[in-house]
Amino acid sequence: MNTDLILSNVAKHITLNDHEKKFFLSLLLPQTLKRKTLFLQQGEVCKNSAFVIDGALRSFSVDKEGKEHILNFATQGWWMSDLYSLISKKPSTLNIEAIDDTDVFILSGTDQQLLYEKVPKFERFFRILIENALVANQQRLIDNLSLPAEERYLQFLKKYPIIPSCVPQHNIASYLGITPEFLSKIRARLAKK
Repeated sequence: MNTDLILSNVAKHITLNDHEKKFFLSLLLPQTLKRKTLFLQQGEVCKNSAFVIDGALRSFSVDKEGKEHILNFATQGWWMSDLYSLISKKPSTLNIEAIDDTDVFILSGTDQQLLYEKVPKFERFFRILIENALVANQQRLIDNLSLPAEERYLQFLKKYPIIPSCVPQHNIASYLGITPEFLSKIRARLAKK
């Protein structure tokens, strides 16, 4: 798998010399997840993070009635994990699934800790990722409480422009917290504008 994308992702926040790049890349496990394959199953302890090279992942929980609640998507150039489970070592409340056949680099939590020891600037890199995720989740919560569904959908399209072409409409509706029927009405109204 081509490593240029992940190295450019890292370079947004820290500068690595050739030795540090080589060490980082040596810790990554390339893997192809077939469509509908679970990277993480609810109830398991999360031990890895995934960086998407091609394809898409979704994280979701399933409630007692069997209804899915989508928390996030990750497309090319995005990281995904269950941070709560990875850090706390407690069972995950999330499933992470490949939406399509998805190429990823996997970094284990153990190797991430080794990376912190050998290349301390990676602590800064992952801190920035976690801060960005916290800000994005806070903004999503505020938007869900204060914005009409149509505006949330338009923001979704800006954030995840690839997702509508590769994800069933009911997944997008779940992410937005609306019914698929209501999403159809929003899409029809926007198409007329």
